[in-house]
Amino acid sequence: MLKKRIIPAFCAVTAVCTLAACGTFAACGTGAADRSGAASDADNGTLVVLNYGKYLDHSVIRMFEEETGIDIKLEEYESPEEMYTKFSSGSIRYDVVCTSDYMVERLISEGQVAEIDFSGFSYYDNLNPEIIEASQIFDPENKYSMPYFYGTLGILYNTTMVPEEETDTWSILWDEKYADSIIMQNSVRDTFVPALRLLGYDINTEDQSQIEEAVQLLIEQKPIVYAYYVDETADEVAAGNAAMALVYSGEAAYAAELNEDLAYSVPREGSNLWIDSWFIPADSQNKENAQKFLDFLCREDAAMLNFEYVWYGTPNLKVIEQLDEETLSDATIFPTEEILADCVVYKQFDQDTTDRYNYLWKMLKSE
Repeated sequence: MLKKRIIPAFCAVTAVCTLAACGTFAACGTGAADRSGAASDADNGTLVVLNYGKYLDHSVIRMFEEETGIDIKLEEYESPEEMYTKFSSGSIRYDVVCTSDYMVERLISEGQVAEIDFSGFSYYDNLNPEIIEASQIFDPENKYSMPYFYGTLGILYNTTMVPEEETDTWSILWDEKYADSIIMQNSVRDTFVPALRLLGYDINTEDQSQIEEAVQLLIEQKPIVYAYYVDETADEVAAGNAAMALVYSGEAAYAAELNEDLAYSVPREGSNLWIDSWFIPADSQNKENAQKFLDFLCREDAAMLNFEYVWYGTPNLKVIEQLDEETLSDATIFPTEEILADCVVYKQFDQDTTDRYNYLWKMLKSE
């Protein structure tokens, strides 16, 4: 079996040095960078990386730094919307960014993303062509992004508190017998998914009446919600502080290693298939180093360390070749074709729809 990603909450916090909530660089590098063109920006020995929190093994960063002499400055965030705010503020000039599919699509459409020259990569061929092809939904020519991990959105639940058969439908998240024991994602797109699918609507709907119906369901649900979390979710459910939670599949796999009573379900109404990907910002002043870093992440040893750290579905075929049958057959990590048949990748919304979702999200959180 692979080494399990079992990291107590207090260790995880210290290991990542400084999390997104702190709004400062992790201590993998020093100093700061800004998008005004300061000298630190154009330092060819430095790479400024923006990524989800707890989504990159720090030993991989150290390996890259030792092998290349390039210093990594890492900043983290919790949600794609937070990433967009950080990225768009202009206060920091990032060299390489990892985010969700629909946000990659948005930034491509805004002209904020540079093309990646994969012809110079040594390890790009390690990636599964099927996942690369699936990425064409948001990057039609596969020239702006590189897949990192993929998976589903579903329900993590404690089998001693919740019967398995009840988790086959999103409606369990509205069951009052679980009041104050339900965790929802602190993310606009993800939290709308259960409501939209219960109503029979596409998770990419731009129909205003459908979106407003969905937010009304979420408003009705809010009194029984324990909290809206992101990184804390798995630890909270594993500790028994909640009976269930809306989570990404990788978080469910991690939580199941902390507590053997936990299980994961993708409800029959359907859900989201997400593909988190890397891109290089158009205004990066260290594109050559950024490409070296992305190529390094495709290398078998680096990819294995990252897989063992986050436990999400990896597109790296060299890693997959080394996994045992138990891991490969775990649908939480590698969703089956049956599960994927009812899952949809997020699409970019137009600006009016984005503004509408954000307004309704703020309304929901302020209720």
